Amino acid sequence: MSLYCGTACRRKIFWCYRLLSTYVTKTRYLCELKEDDDACKKAQQTGAFYLFHNLAPLLQKSEHQYLAPQHSLLELERLLSKFGQDSQILEDSVLIGCSEEQEAWFALDLGLNSSSSINASLQKAEIETALQGSFIKLTKALFELNVKDASLLSTAQALLRWHDAHQFCSRSGKPTKKNVSGSKRVCPSNNIIYYPQVAPVVITLVSDGTRCLLVRQSSFPKGMYSALAGFCDIGESLEETVRREIAEEVGLEVDRLHYSASQHWPFPNSTLMIACHATVKPGQTELQVNLRELEAAAWFSRDEVATVLRRNNPSNQQQSGAVPFWLPPKLAIAHQLIKEWVEKPTCSPLPA
Repeated sequence: MSLYCGTACRRKIFWCYRLLSTYVTKTRYLCELKEDDDACKKAQQTGAFYLFHNLAPLLQKSEHQYLAPQHSLLELERLLSKFGQDSQILEDSVLIGCSEEQEAWFALDLGLNSSSSINASLQKAEIETALQGSFIKLTKALFELNVKDASLLSTAQALLRWHDAHQFCSRSGKPTKKNVSGSKRVCPSNNIIYYPQVAPVVITLVSDGTRCLLVRQSSFPKGMYSALAGFCDIGESLEETVRREIAEEVGLEVDRLHYSASQHWPFPNSTLMIACHATVKPGQTELQVNLRELEAAAWFSRDEVATVLRRNNPSNQQQSGAVPFWLPPKLAIAHQLIKEWVEKPTCSPLPA
């Protein structure tokens, strides 16, 4: 038995090391591509490209989900040649990741006019016909993508949008220049470096111990409720943002706070969603809803929320009256936060 346990332990350590080694190798390779223009150009030769048009990704429908096709550099050059364009537009591509085999992945928008490209944007319909796909807004397609494609396309859209909005230096007003990978932009006149940024947002599920608080904004789809969310203000800590948002929007004071997880979210302009659980005292649960921020807010029991989570398609059933409300799709961190509360009612608090 002792020999067996020792062998099993060594195997476990070996596989853990192998997994870590793969991750480290991949991460350092991406770091090299971000900082070394020559290395990134070389990676483009054997890399794969995801295409966009005015920030909408090229997708192909397959049964009940969308697929994001990849294209080689040679295929792109042939496409550009077909439409009378040269390959200079490839300079606008951005690095979005790589495989474990170090195949680099890039994103390129064929519809945006950039300061570095002399090419006019290509016509959407013509490209769709040539590539047998459709450019579909990510807001519509995100929840019908697999996890890998959803993450890659979210990253790609955020980077492409940031570059489109930062083509000029805020200090000199002159054009900025991106490096090959798209990890930064530099103003040649004053050497100011601009890096892509994300806005931190807290999303918090409030509970009184037996119930959770769900809210809806007027911008939500009909019948959908979610957790409270708000942007972090300058100078605030995570804990201060959670407490302020809950006080502002529903008039409650937080007793305890627990961190859950985080998620990059491409809407509206690239945010980092920081998910937390917050508890209020059972005797202090009367809501004072800020109607300038929210359309509605209400307490729901664990059984009520669990029932909605079990529905295969709650949005359709809500519209037919089968359920009183529905929740964000599984890919959204709000869904995971609510599910976590139903399945694991107790969490470890953040240190004070």
